[in-house]
Amino acid sequence: MRRAAVIALALGLAAAVSGCGLGAGSEPSGTKLTITRDFGARELRELDGPKVGGDETVMRLLQRNAKVTTRYGGGFVQSIDGLAGGRSGGRSFDWFYYVNGVEASRGAAATGLRAGDRIWWDRHDWSAAQRVPAVVGSFPEPFVHGINGKRLPVRIECAAPGSQPCKDVSKRLASYDVPAASGGLLTARVEDTLRVLVGPWSVISQDHAIDGLENGPAESGVYARVAKDGRSIAALDADGRTVRTLGAGTGLVAATALGDGEPTWVVTGTDDAGVASAVRAFEEGTLSHRFALAVSDDLPVPLPAAGKAG
Repeated sequence: MRRAAVIALALGLAAAVSGCGLGAGSEPSGTKLTITRDFGARELRELDGPKVGGDETVMRLLQRNAKVTTRYGGGFVQSIDGLAGGRSGGRSFDWFYYVNGVEASRGAAATGLRAGDRIWWDRHDWSAAQRVPAVVGSFPEPFVHGINGKRLPVRIECAAPGSQPCKDVSKRLASYDVPAASGGLLTARVEDTLRVLVGPWSVISQDHAIDGLENGPAESGVYARVAKDGRSIAALDADGRTVRTLGAGTGLVAATALGDGEPTWVVTGTDDAGVASAVRAFEEGTLSHRFALAVSDDLPVPLPAAGKAG
């Protein structure tokens, strides 16, 4: 969602919520609250058992567990624990939140908290991408608890159905009790389904749901740019500039979305070796706090990438 639209929505929702108090209800269990900055590069708080109340909202959860200031009638977070949004050095910084790895479509004061939800707040520069529709750092979400309280069917679409990478991704999801159907690319189109595309970019790029990954963060929300021939992946910094160009053997684990649709995940690479590296990275410990992740020589390259662009 565009930042201006988020602010406008927050104004309306704050007024609506203030006029219809939430009643007492059961406390959502198994929730997790993460607060970071700079695209997850710096952890500020990680609470596996945050304080919660009945009929909790994402805003109330945050306010129970951190010092928060707000704007626009309480619908928009200005600062958390003294770290504020605003402009610095000609760049725009703000707080964004994700529920189970999916960018919020409503203000935090109007988003209910459900059992098992992973709430992630991150303050970052949004100059190069006004929208980051999905992130991989809350894995195994959204596969376990879904989106907006609805657990969705999962389909793994593979460049080579039955191949080892395809089997390994299926096994990894199964280890979290997530059943997934498997098949080839472009063989089924089912709405309200979480899709994971597995295979070399040169093959899976025929799926138009991931076209934006060739055009950078302004379109995909992912701070990488995959070459059209799939042989290299540019790791971009927060300004969208190339920091490193990664070639043979490079893997990529990322999530993107078209419009307001469900996120599509990719476990891909520049070649078979790159895909194998991406599959090995497709696990909770490696993906934690990552917006997206490239893998070069089996070493993680968090995206956006740090370092001097050139």
